[in-house]
Amino acid sequence: MHTLPSTHNAVGVEVRGVRRDFGGGVVALDGIDLNVMAGEFVAILGPSGCGKSTLLRLIAGLDVPTEGAVSVRTAVTRSADPSDPWRSHRIPWIAYVFQDAHLLPWRNVMHNVALPLELRGVARGERTTRATRVIEVVGLADFARKYPAQLSGGMRMRVSLARALVTDPQLLLLDEPFAALDEITRAQLDQQLRRLWIERRMTVLFVTHSITEAAFLADRAIVMSRRPGRVVLDTPIDLGLERPDALRGDASFARQTRTLLEALQRGGA
Repeated sequence: MHTLPSTHNAVGVEVRGVRRDFGGGVVALDGIDLNVMAGEFVAILGPSGCGKSTLLRLIAGLDVPTEGAVSVRTAVTRSADPSDPWRSHRIPWIAYVFQDAHLLPWRNVMHNVALPLELRGVARGERTTRATRVIEVVGLADFARKYPAQLSGGMRMRVSLARALVTDPQLLLLDEPFAALDEITRAQLDQQLRRLWIERRMTVLFVTHSITEAAFLADRAIVMSRRPGRVVLDTPIDLGLERPDALRGDASFARQTRTLLEALQRGGA
């Protein structure tokens, strides 16, 4: 039996009664309640404009709710209350991966990956050692001295993922990171991300439009409704720990994706 690594480096997330109103009648989220345990891999699905990215930004501390509160357990609570002393607190162990790799074109792979450590004042020797290690983990050891323009789209996303992992985050937030990639590259990165989660057991929240990607990657899926976003379904994904590519053709995989599709349809997708 495969034993998962300890989750002592992971954190839990709690979202309580969250509403995000941008004014002018635009309500992105309304009445969101969500409890994520330390070490969980959770996929967030929903139609375009339902507030998935807004929810991720609230959890990351890049935005604050109009109502309700977002807590990273054992650490910090960010709420709509302006008197809350933690309201603007920044949490150093959160890593965020966007749909676009956002690499600095004048820096090679090594220096792009090491950038978060450089900004924190980590000594050059240590940041080089740590960057080298994660570059190897994502399979780019032979490209450490290449520049973004010399890389494929899939390689650039691997660099972005390595840059997120170099800080050894307790919470990894991913906002449709593989959406622009071809299906083969996307499937390869899905496999790699799943393996990284098994090895490191950080808490992962993964926003995606893809039902099959959510079912393959996550151990739990949250399906949201059309805007204003509300939770339509919160369900476990019971497909085992190890997930080979062949799983995508299995009947159990088809059942899981059908459940997610039906929830999306109920939510107005």
